[in-house]
Amino acid sequence: MNLIRRHHIFYCLVPFGLAACTITDSQNVSPEIPTAWKNAAAFPSASAQRDVSRWWGRFDDPALNRVITDGLANSPDIASASSRIREARARRNEEAASLLPFIGGSAASNSSWSKTRGLSEVSNTNYSAGLNASWEIDWFGKNRSRVEAASAQIGAAQENFHSVQASLAAEIATAYTNLRANETRMMVLRNIVKTREQTAQLATWRQQAGETDSLESSQALSSLEQARAGIPALEQAIGQGKNLLSLLCGREPGSLDSILKSNKTFIPYPARGLAIGIPADTIRQRPDVRLAGWQLVAAVASTRSAEAERFPSLNLTGNLGITALSAGKIFNPQTTGAGLVAGITSPIFDAGRIRSNIEALGEVQEQAVQTYRSAVLTGLSEVEDSLIACRRSAERLETLEKATQLARETDQIARQRYEAGEIDFLAVLDSQRTLLGLEDSLISSRTDRTTAYIRLYQALGGGWSPAS
Repeated sequence: MNLIRRHHIFYCLVPFGLAACTITDSQNVSPEIPTAWKNAAAFPSASAQRDVSRWWGRFDDPALNRVITDGLANSPDIASASSRIREARARRNEEAASLLPFIGGSAASNSSWSKTRGLSEVSNTNYSAGLNASWEIDWFGKNRSRVEAASAQIGAAQENFHSVQASLAAEIATAYTNLRANETRMMVLRNIVKTREQTAQLATWRQQAGETDSLESSQALSSLEQARAGIPALEQAIGQGKNLLSLLCGREPGSLDSILKSNKTFIPYPARGLAIGIPADTIRQRPDVRLAGWQLVAAVASTRSAEAERFPSLNLTGNLGITALSAGKIFNPQTTGAGLVAGITSPIFDAGRIRSNIEALGEVQEQAVQTYRSAVLTGLSEVEDSLIACRRSAERLETLEKATQLARETDQIARQRYEAGEIDFLAVLDSQRTLLGLEDSLISSRTDRTTAYIRLYQALGGGWSPAS
């Protein structure tokens, strides 16, 4: 298969017209692709050229942009994936060398001593030099198929690099979102602690004035300490979240603190009106699907190379030798000899080795087919799951925002009525607990919504670009 045909097979893989390609004998490689997303009612459609390679910029968060950019530049996982590309290229060049003749050279001198009739020793020195060449004529494409398989592995290594990029960007964005969520929880909790401090002080004053007994004061102090007890846990989560981001970016702990420090922390807010493409375009740009496609191309080429082992091979061997009794005569044409030998070799009996190898590689090809099908189905499922998560998290968030706002108003009224002596502390305590629970649920819901959009961008194939 030449280069054009190899690319033809790959582009058959991408648009899922695999049944028309001669890759398997009787199997449609790609599963059926729907024409539209089932759960994309709230999302407008986009053209196939829609660029989602740098989707994190749509969250309008400079710190997030800096962290992800730093991670893509310094992560050891990215460096390792890049090294695999260079390894694949070197191995392809190694295979390509088999298509060209091999030429070797040699030079030697040989000295010996013999006795004359007068019993004196005479030194005899011979000088020799030579060139030898060998070339296997690739009649049936065995070596060319190996080169094609190695070339496909370069494509697979490149798509693996892109897949690592996409996964790393999503992991960093998720860790960043969780960090900001915990910082927001800390801000809310400190405000609640401040409010409960005021309430506990008021309860203490009322006890000292003889308006209430010690039970109310104890309940207020207990509620205050309960709120304070949540601070160390959040401080731990925040510290570990920063360390996780440093790890993902390939940096030592604390190196990102200057970037992450902000006077106003907030959970990244996804852009409104995210447009998505049709399923075929989306699956085509996913690096994991493209990776599986290249692996299938490599498996087909390896199988074809093994099949070529059954046919004869032609080997040409040539040599050019020079032998002289003195170094000065080594370039004399009379001392030169040459030879050329052509030989054909063909397997006659190998105890089934070639047949078994073909069968084994055929099963490797079948595994590559199923891996490709699985990658396509996984991509479809991930997009649909992310679309559902985006819609449902938005609905839940809208409800929680209303409930939390009402709880804030209720808590404020309850504290005002408690200060006026119209209600007892149990009503205030109940409103505070309700508010704290709803505030935490609201933060979790905002986190879930942002995470759902991150997963959607990743599922759509975002996080890499061919130019990267």
